[in-house]
Amino acid sequence: MHLIPGLTGQANALIGGASQGIGLALCQALLARDDIDLVWAVSRSASRSSALLALTAAHDQRLRLVDCDARDEAALAALACTVSAGCKHLHLVVSTLGILHQQGAKAEKSLAQLDLAGLQASFVTNAFAPILLLKHLLPLLRQQPATFAALSARVGSIGDNRLGGWYSYRASKAALNQLLHTASIELQRLNPAATVLALHPGTTDTALSRPFQSNVPPGKLFEPAFAAQCVIDQVSRTGPADSGSFWGWDGQRIPW
Repeated sequence: MHLIPGLTGQANALIGGASQGIGLALCQALLARDDIDLVWAVSRSASRSSALLALTAAHDQRLRLVDCDARDEAALAALACTVSAGCKHLHLVVSTLGILHQQGAKAEKSLAQLDLAGLQASFVTNAFAPILLLKHLLPLLRQQPATFAALSARVGSIGDNRLGGWYSYRASKAALNQLLHTASIELQRLNPAATVLALHPGTTDTALSRPFQSNVPPGKLFEPAFAAQCVIDQVSRTGPADSGSFWGWDGQRIPW
């Protein structure tokens, strides 16, 4: 199965949030494929990540490490310049950026726990950073088949919200979904072979979920490698006709 529907040649990929969790697992899985020419691994500490440095040693020139804080738009502009100097096109971009209870964000259980700082922290990383990443990489996603996917979350679905709580995380992921859906309409005009996806990877054993794993049903806490493969599988089977849609790890559409 081709990585990107409609693309028959080698693919160049970029992973945002590549130094840990699903992002790191995506780099590992993509580098294991014969149809991947180049992977750009982007994170705030990519050049200092022992796991990424080990991958670089194993895969020589197929992996490029770039330090970039996606919350800083000037850094994103510099990233785009660096990538464009190294390749003419990107065929896959996956943003794994997201926080729930880190870096000032909070997993609020009630209105009383809401505050502006927590809301801003959640929205900056979960919604604004991924869409600005797409903005700056857009010139590299034109002309050829290309997919931009961002990791969303089922709790960002308004229609599926029956438990409440996690105000800022839910709202920021819902905002991300709307931003991605809107961007898909613009990309359809700019590049009819482009696809934009919001993907829920399932509850994965990462730092984001660790404080809440006791509530996860048996068999529903996934290893990063499994979640990464689910992302790759969904990218492979979803093309421009489904651009702007929201999918779960199991290949099922999620209501907005």
